[in-house]
Amino acid sequence: MAKLYSKQPKKNINLNPKDETISFILNYSKALSVINYKEMKFEALQN
Repeated sequence: MAKLYSKQPKKNINLNPKDETISFILNYSKALSVINYKEMKFEALQN
């Protein structure tokens, strides 16, 4: 059986997003509304 892992462990990368990015994502998620109707899903932005 083949080895499915690499010999060198991957480095830990610390991601530090900008405050603007976090604010955008939070506001988008607050405005997003998912409506379930029978077996369909509708996505609507409330802005």
